[in-house]
Amino acid sequence: MRKLAMAIPATVMAIAVAAPATAQDGPFAGGRVEVLAGYDNVQDGGDGDSEGQQGFGYGGRVGYDFQRGNIVYGIDGEYTDATTKTRSYNALTAGDRFSVEAGRDLYVGGRLGYVISPQAMIYGKGGYTNARVENRYQATTSSENELIDKTNLGGFRLGAGLEYKLTPTSFVTAEYRYSHYGDIDGYDIDLDRHQLMAGLGIRF
Repeated sequence: MRKLAMAIPATVMAIAVAAPATAQDGPFAGGRVEVLAGYDNVQDGGDGDSEGQQGFGYGGRVGYDFQRGNIVYGIDGEYTDATTKTRSYNALTAGDRFSVEAGRDLYVGGRLGYVISPQAMIYGKGGYTNARVENRYQATTSSENELIDKTNLGGFRLGAGLEYKLTPTSFVTAEYRYSHYGDIDGYDIDLDRHQLMAGLGIRF
């Protein structure tokens, strides 16, 4: 699945290069930049009863789209972060503090859309995501005795959304995304991420 997700942006780019210039014409074609914000939930995929840890996700997205009739296809790139974290004040020794915090998330992928009105388009997306998780352990014996470990997790992302034009050059989006992160050094961590994100963008 990870190989398939990584192949999506390359396939979309190959199609875009081969497409004629006329395929770029349309209200949903061209370059775009967007700010994102919304709900973030990280949970253990192997625990069906887990509600996960919740937080606020934020960041930005850039992309480029081509349009042929009602069909729109393009490529996305994102940099996001989140406030999602867990914390325990009785880690190994009473009073010690241990926390796990979601860090930056990089994404690249493709999307395929269908124009349902002159102002609106629905779309699906998929690609590769790389998220950072930061572990912190603070001992009560010393304020300087803090251990920090950062781990990068690779996985795939699938999603669906709606883009709605406010003006010929500005738009808003609403999107659900599911991300799954696989193994680290052969160990399957089975980590799932669910996000509901809203965006405000400009097309040029």
